[in-house]
Amino acid sequence: MGWAWIVTIALLIGSAIAFPERQFLYSSIVTTVPRIHLETLVTLIASKGLLILVATATVVGLWCLARSRERLSVFACAGVGVVIAYLLSEGIKILVSEPRPCASSMLTTALTCPDPGDWSWPSNHSVLAAAFATACVLALSRTKWIVVPVAIVIASSRVAAGVHYVHDVLSGLALGVVTVCLVVVLLHPVWVRFANSEQSRLRHEGGQA
Repeated sequence: MGWAWIVTIALLIGSAIAFPERQFLYSSIVTTVPRIHLETLVTLIASKGLLILVATATVVGLWCLARSRERLSVFACAGVGVVIAYLLSEGIKILVSEPRPCASSMLTTALTCPDPGDWSWPSNHSVLAAAFATACVLALSRTKWIVVPVAIVIASSRVAAGVHYVHDVLSGLALGVVTVCLVVVLLHPVWVRFANSEQSRLRHEGGQA
């Protein structure tokens, strides 16, 4: 799981670099979208793209259920991590209360700017995209060739659609990856011990019967 820490650090460094140039990066990306006629595609991905990862995670979960109890336990723990990542993101949003870039920008955006109070940092979509992708990779590593590019595209689309800064999505990706990994590291051993103790108890009761 060492890759997760490397990815998280790289994303956080990228976020720190992007923050001072957030307005320039935001304007450059948002104004490029209509010039290359990608408004419809960007809007679709930014608003519905997460469904691809949800569907992929569902398939991975069913595969684990049918094929591998060990991988299923990892996936279940990662699922808990997805929920925790989302809750953390919501809490951080409330604490930081960073306004959306579109709230103060005169630029035309692909997505309608969310109402005031719907904060920008970190990007919930990016958190969930990274969390779902990480859950899939931890349970079934070969899915990385699908879920990682999809997560990156979803996160990028949130900037292109005009509702987030670059550092919002990079931080969101980092939060999603590290939270799911930490939850799996901490929870999975407990899960395994509990499952083993239950199996021992059932065998003992079966022997007495």
